[in-house]
Amino acid sequence: MTKAIAALVVLSTTTFMYVTTETLPIGLLPLIANDLGVSRSAVGLLVTGYGLVVVVASVPLTALTRRWNRKWLLTGLVGLLVVTTLMSALAGNYWVLLSARLITALGQALFWSIVTPTAFALFPAHVRGRAASALAGGSSLAAVLGVPIGTWLGQQAGWQVAFLAVCAFGIVLTVGVAMLLPTAPGGTEAASRGTEPDTGRFWVIILTTVLGVTGAFTAFTYISAFLTDVNGFSTEAIGPILFVRGIAGVVGVALVSLFIDRAIRATLTTVVALQGVGLALHYVSGDAQWLAIGSVALGGLAFSGMASVLGVRVLQVAPRSTELASASMSTGFNVGITAGALIGGLLLPTVGVRSTALVGVVLTFAALAVLLMEPYFSAAEESDVRALEPPKPLESRFTPAP
Repeated sequence: MTKAIAALVVLSTTTFMYVTTETLPIGLLPLIANDLGVSRSAVGLLVTGYGLVVVVASVPLTALTRRWNRKWLLTGLVGLLVVTTLMSALAGNYWVLLSARLITALGQALFWSIVTPTAFALFPAHVRGRAASALAGGSSLAAVLGVPIGTWLGQQAGWQVAFLAVCAFGIVLTVGVAMLLPTAPGGTEAASRGTEPDTGRFWVIILTTVLGVTGAFTAFTYISAFLTDVNGFSTEAIGPILFVRGIAGVVGVALVSLFIDRAIRATLTTVVALQGVGLALHYVSGDAQWLAIGSVALGGLAFSGMASVLGVRVLQVAPRSTELASASMSTGFNVGITAGALIGGLLLPTVGVRSTALVGVVLTFAALAVLLMEPYFSAAEESDVRALEPPKPLESRFTPAP
């Protein structure tokens, strides 16, 4: 168990590094734009293009590599991140940097599809929720520590140095994954199948993810404008407020870890509802700055908690491979991020920034409504019938668990 915990810590740290790498250009945007002589929108493509690659590539890459050894696949993916981050640091022009980022995104698409099922396989079923929360904790810490530290380092020594620091960190993690992760062929461990396979519930969770994440990012993408234009904060106050939101996200992951293995559906319903409440409070906050800060923190707590619970729930109800389920979740998550940014961008010049929070509320409560209807979409009886059929030799990996 001690080695399993050590492996989990390393995997959680790799999620920290991947999220930091994905979002680092946001903090370094002006520096990169000035140094490479491109527009800020072009640098923004380093993030949005990254997300689109993850959307397109997650499921196909996961299906392609479904029988590969997970230890060496994860080791290779972290090693690939080291190489492409080094390419980013040494990029002499924008197109080399963009190419390096898109290759990194291909690795991340596969990484997010297999890291949670791999972590699940390290532990018995009754503590897997807490294992997933530990992974989510690494992701949450990236917003609190990874991006701010990387941004500061880039401001002090140049944006390339920030990427080089991630590269050096990745070398250590590559060795850690290779040393601590047990060797097991892909798809042979018990965790490769859902514990409660149900096609109907699976698609409810995916739809809940898309709606909930879209609602969150419709508002969050333009939160800086909301804080200054509606709440009256200075631009200098935005950083500390977002730091508070990041801390609240870590707290949210810690809180759901206490309940996720005992009452996962109630926990998920609660955090989705809390996100809706947080966005609603922000919408009505106006010049009540204390309420604005509280609502932003509540939104961060709820969103991080929601992401953690959704990641576990989708693996429970996975009708086939948990890795394909995880890939579908990653796709849905990135669709939500992209759609939220697009919707917010359309609202901003037409009806104003305040509407982004209101639309976020509507989408979040739509997600809650879908989630509450989950039992009515259950296909459990159909799954039970299929489970009685003899497994097909070429599709045995995708047969629902009895």
